[in-house]
Amino acid sequence: MLEEKVILVSEVDEQLGLMAKMEAHEKGILHRAFSVFVFNKNGELLLQQRALDKYHSPGLWTNTCCSHQRDGESNIQAGKRRLQEEMGFNCELKELFWFVYKASFDNGLTEHELDHVMIGHYEDDPIVNLEEAAAFKWMTLEDVKKDMQLQPELYTEWFKIIFNEYDQRLVKL
Repeated sequence: MLEEKVILVSEVDEQLGLMAKMEAHEKGILHRAFSVFVFNKNGELLLQQRALDKYHSPGLWTNTCCSHQRDGESNIQAGKRRLQEEMGFNCELKELFWFVYKASFDNGLTEHELDHVMIGHYEDDPIVNLEEAAAFKWMTLEDVKKDMQLQPELYTEWFKIIFNEYDQRLVKL
């Protein structure tokens, strides 16, 4: 299997090159990523619990899906691909905004990402790929906010950043 590569970018999302995913995380180099937020008609957000054997943030709750774009792949194409791979469904996606964050983990890896945030709508439960996600749940944004304040250690770093700094953009759907 070929080693997965990430797209290295500038602070304004200009592509600078490619690097092996693990190397980029070991060195903390800025690269392109995305986070998908899927809502149902009741305004509930579909959360996933990351698989327990993920190389970082295992077992933590996060947005519907997230990953890295492939070279030549649009943000929307990448979001749809990973939504199918991780959660077993497709839906239309709309890009809302992007931001840059950096988070270090206990295992020595660092996420330094320019993260494109997308939203979509879906009404059924997902068919979760257990290699990617251990579980799922639907929650209102208000319930996520309350739970995150009580138990922040249960959530991924990027999800907390998106939720705490940009939640108003998610509400204005």
